[in-house]
Amino acid sequence: MSDLNQRIEAMYRSDCRGAWTLIAILWVVILFVLFMTWPHIPDSTIRVVVAIGAAAILVFNTAAIAAMVKHYSEDKEFIYGLDIKHLDAMRKQGRM
Repeated sequence: MSDLNQRIEAMYRSDCRGAWTLIAILWVVILFVLFMTWPHIPDSTIRVVVAIGAAAILVFNTAAIAAMVKHYSEDKEFIYGLDIKHLDAMRKQGRM
């Protein structure tokens, strides 16, 4: 049973790392695009709209990933246990 728990924890940590890495990349990309396009936006009203849109994208996506990670931590035995069960069955059948 300890081996199963270690595998579950490894998969969970890997998914968390991947999720937060993608969020970090999203922040870098959105801020880069905002920074690079800012001088080319002549109207201050449009600048405000663009800034609010960028902020909304970053806040909502970050919140969604945080909620996903929280949910995964609460149900990781079920979520990853099922994945491991199916992965092991596929390995036995030689499909992996």
